[in-house]
Amino acid sequence: MTPAITLLKTHGIAHHVLSYAHDANAGSYGGEAAEQLGLDPAVVFKTLLASTEKHELLVAIVPVSGTLDLKALAEAAGCRKCEMAAVDAAQRATGYLVGGISPLGQKKKHRTFIDGSAQALPVMHVSAGRRGLEVALAPRDLAALTQAHVADIARP
Repeated sequence: MTPAITLLKTHGIAHHVLSYAHDANAGSYGGEAAEQLGLDPAVVFKTLLASTEKHELLVAIVPVSGTLDLKALAEAAGCRKCEMAAVDAAQRATGYLVGGISPLGQKKKHRTFIDGSAQALPVMHVSAGRRGLEVALAPRDLAALTQAHVADIARP
């Protein structure tokens, strides 16, 4: 059990855990999850970490069918600019390995932003905290647990 799943259970949040055999040679962790689970890439979201000019880490949750718009994230966060966080910094701050970073149950609290496309979905899928493990839950529940801001931060 991962910290993400423990958090969901502790708070009594309705969710469903899905697993698949992770291929270490997969080019895209999120794309692999969508393909292996037979899901539309628009409902599978990747958890990315960005760093502001003041070195604050931000969590950005965007569909695997798109990319993170760093300018839009910076605007939503009220900072001048953002860049992708270094892999080691992301892993250290979250307690998860890249490819299995969940927005839930992270080691440290970070401001979190969910792309606005999630609002139209009854259920979205995010990493459950390990490569090959996804969790399905309502976007409103994810936003509540992470105290996330909803903003249009993804590009198709």
